[in-house]
Amino acid sequence: MTNPLESVLSIIKNFVDDEPKPPLHVGEVMDLWTAYTAFNEAHILYQVGLNSTTDTDLIHALQSAFHSSEADTKKIESFLIKEGVPLPPLNSPKPVSNPGSVPEGVRLTDDELANLISVKIATSITFCAQAMSKTIRTDVGLLFFEIQINLMRYAAPFKNMMKKRGWLKIPPKYHPPGLPEK
Repeated sequence: MTNPLESVLSIIKNFVDDEPKPPLHVGEVMDLWTAYTAFNEAHILYQVGLNSTTDTDLIHALQSAFHSSEADTKKIESFLIKEGVPLPPLNSPKPVSNPGSVPEGVRLTDDELANLISVKIATSITFCAQAMSKTIRTDVGLLFFEIQINLMRYAAPFKNMMKKRGWLKIPPKYHPPGLPEK
C-alpha cells in the first residue's frame, strides 16, 4: 500500500500536460454542456430564493451562491466557446421582486429553499466528481476539480446554517438487527 503523499503525487502527475491537447471527446463536451446548463438553472433558483426570503442569513447565502456559481459558469462558458462548442439556450433571469408581495401559496419557505439548494449543491459536487473521472484532457479535469472545491467550500457553512435553523433533514438513526444495546 502506498502512503498518502505518494497517492497525492501520483494524482498530481496525472494532471501534468506534457503533450498537445487532444480534441474533447463527446463525454467531456456533454458533461461541460450539462454543467453549464445546470449551473445557469441554479442561478434562477437563487434569484427565486432572493425574491422569496427576508431571512438575512439565507439572503447572504443565496447571494454568495449566486456569485460563486456565476464565476464558475463563466469559466465553463469561456472554455466551451474557446473549444468551439455551441452554448445551450438559457432561461432569462428573474426580475427582482419584493418577498412580501409573493403570495404564500407560491412563495417557497426558507426551509424549502435551503433544502432545494442543499440538494442542488450535493448533486453538483457528485456530478463534478463523475465528470472528472471520465476526462481524458487535464484541463477539463482540473476545471471540474476547481468547481467541485468551490462547491464544497460553500456547502460546509451552508449546512451549518441549516443545522442552526433546524432546516436540515436528518434521517432516523439506524440500529442494525442484532446490534448490542448500549
